[in-house]
Amino acid sequence: MKRSKRYRTIKKKLNKSGGTVFSIKEAIAKIKEGAGAKFDESIEVHIKLNLNEKEGVQVIRGTVNLPKDIGRKRVIAAFVTPEKVGRAREAGAKVVGGEDLILKIKETKKINFDLALAESSMMRHLGQIGKILGQKGLMPNPKNETVSPKIISAIREFAAGKISFKSDDQSIVHGVIGKISFENSDLIKNYEALLTALKKQTPENQKGEFIESISICSTMGPGLLVKV
Repeated sequence: MKRSKRYRTIKKKLNKSGGTVFSIKEAIAKIKEGAGAKFDESIEVHIKLNLNEKEGVQVIRGTVNLPKDIGRKRVIAAFVTPEKVGRAREAGAKVVGGEDLILKIKETKKINFDLALAESSMMRHLGQIGKILGQKGLMPNPKNETVSPKIISAIREFAAGKISFKSDDQSIVHGVIGKISFENSDLIKNYEALLTALKKQTPENQKGEFIESISICSTMGPGLLVKV
């Protein structure tokens, strides 16, 4: 991939000391120093896990209530029974419906939301659009708490900033901890909360260190290695 001159200049400046591994405090300071986009860039964290491939594809997933909002408003969809439609909207869901919403998505194949939550009783209907949601990584799942019998409480929590995480097929967890404009201390609090939640998902039969490496970057910038 050919990088822009700006990207190459920032990378050279940030990595002038070679393969240095920074503390999270140092890394955030350097990322902010190098940021120069015309918009408020997000601060991204990429965590490489040590998973046992001999046991097949292992997926690590969970949720975390970050201490500080990540500064990115998500459009939440809620698949609920008819009597909960009004309460779901009041709780913070922007796209709300039941079998009618499922039918609409099935017919149009259009997704206009960033996160999907489902009442437990609606899951038997969601199979109709499982492939459509799955392609976008939006299929609700009890393991990341996007399926719940207490759907109104779940909507409120995610609307308030709760996020889910999941390892990809390269055993990497990708997350956002805030914006360049955030106070450094708030970014560190979110980072530590994400790391703590992830460590709780360490497999019982884990051999060696669970977290292999961590890198942090801004939306338009290169990554820096962070001490594990």
